[in-house]
Amino acid sequence: MALTITDANFEELVKSDKPLVVDFWAEWCGPCRMIGPFVEELAQEYEGKVTIGKLNVDENDEVVSQFGIRTIPTILFFKNGQIIDKHIGAAQKNVLEDKIKALL
Repeated sequence: MALTITDANFEELVKSDKPLVVDFWAEWCGPCRMIGPFVEELAQEYEGKVTIGKLNVDENDEVVSQFGIRTIPTILFFKNGQIIDKHIGAAQKNVLEDKIKALL
């Protein structure tokens, strides 16, 4: 299951030695609901290798502002605390999985 990422735990997660994938989403966002099941599946498939989580943009202003998130869904891919890649908008599972594989 995808981890719930918040303003409170983001810094700890991004500084981890494990790659981090953050899905910026909101309950009211149709495309976010479309990719949600893919994010959940990938979180299970890559458990222990990559931390995959969801950050609700309506509840976490600090991280949203820090990265200038204006469109959702936006997925950021971090390695060693740095953004390596990002995807804006809905995507098929294989597109997201390819980006995750590139982190490993």
